Amino acid sequence: MLLTKQRLEEMPQHEALAAIGWLCGMAFLFSAVAILITQLFSPHLFAFATTGVVLSCVAASLLLQLASSMIGRHELYSRNALIAEAKGALQQTDELFVMTEMLQSADSYEDATAVLTATSQRLLPGLGGALYIFNNSRDRLDLTGKWQLPAEYEPSETLAPTNCWALKRGKRHVNDPAKGTLCCSHHASPLGTLEIPMMARGKVYGLLLFVTDMAESFQALLANRRLAQALADSMSLALSNISLREKLRTQSLRDPLTGLYNRRYMEDALERYVSLAERSGSSTAVLMIDLDNFKRLNDQHGHAKGDAVLRDVAGQLVGGLRPADIVCRYGGEELLVIMPECTLEDAVQRANSLRLRIEGLSDSHGAEISASFGVAAIPETSTSAADLVPMADAALYRAKRDGKNRVFTAERRSDREDPLLHLMIPKRAKAANG
Repeated sequence: MLLTKQRLEEMPQHEALAAIGWLCGMAFLFSAVAILITQLFSPHLFAFATTGVVLSCVAASLLLQLASSMIGRHELYSRNALIAEAKGALQQTDELFVMTEMLQSADSYEDATAVLTATSQRLLPGLGGALYIFNNSRDRLDLTGKWQLPAEYEPSETLAPTNCWALKRGKRHVNDPAKGTLCCSHHASPLGTLEIPMMARGKVYGLLLFVTDMAESFQALLANRRLAQALADSMSLALSNISLREKLRTQSLRDPLTGLYNRRYMEDALERYVSLAERSGSSTAVLMIDLDNFKRLNDQHGHAKGDAVLRDVAGQLVGGLRPADIVCRYGGEELLVIMPECTLEDAVQRANSLRLRIEGLSDSHGAEISASFGVAAIPETSTSAADLVPMADAALYRAKRDGKNRVFTAERRSDREDPLLHLMIPKRAKAANG
């Protein structure tokens, strides 16, 4: 009986109940047959047959009690399993809440990637991950972060949106060559991957990718798809908020027409670079630029042409300067360039180069385009940021008064007089005008 009970407990619930029912039925059947045979052939053994029936009933009762105990035990196991599953789901929910709270404090894509990495490693320890985010022009996605990837999987540094089914469909997609699924063009690994587009407010901000080297990778990825989707949804909102903050910050610092820095940023940057120059003993130069006859250009060709010229002039300035130089729109058709660690002589040479680049726009626009330049520098002509821009502006006024399309420098300080440079400027101005 102990062996039978042990076997019954090891059997699945439906098989154990079927076995108990079969045993009870057989016991009643044999008892009924025994009573019938006894009555027909051996009436004196009827009492023994009746005793057998009673014992069969007792045995059936015991079997039914065993069945009831097994059902209770299975219900207890099921209840414990449900409780454990509920605790696991509650823990995952708490982790997601913590992740969302942390993402609200993320100031950059790097901060958000760090939060995602830590949360994914806790919630999905068996899956590696990679995060791709759209660049500013939205023609490609750049790899921003990766974590616990299998050794045989190496994600690409960039990804074209036209090569990804998840991005084209706007839905999650599983790549598993072993199962014969439709794979993205960028997928070049035998491992299975789950790709989830990160969308918020109707816009796609990136792609979240999970990969595993398990034998049943397809089933493992499908089993974790809901939790992976929850991670992607939380991250999507964070990327949307960061993108919005970056856009607002750019709008507060950039001129919307030319894309150059605005005057407020110029004033802050000038103070910063002048302070650095004073501490290091280096030079900082300023170019003040004004487009010649710009009002006449607007009157003759329209404001749309004037806007196009301003944009192209801004492009020529940015293209002809160092990455460290700051190009700003000072106001109207006036532009200003801050050149850190640049002497007055170097600034004059660069100004003449820029003047020629601007003059070269005349043919493409079918109009006469030129610019006048005023140059000042610390410590050659100025002593502080307060007089650096006014001295460059005064030099610009002299260039405009002297015939336009030329470069003039501010007057040198008496203790830093350079006769050679003083003689060079008029020659360059005449060459530019001639």
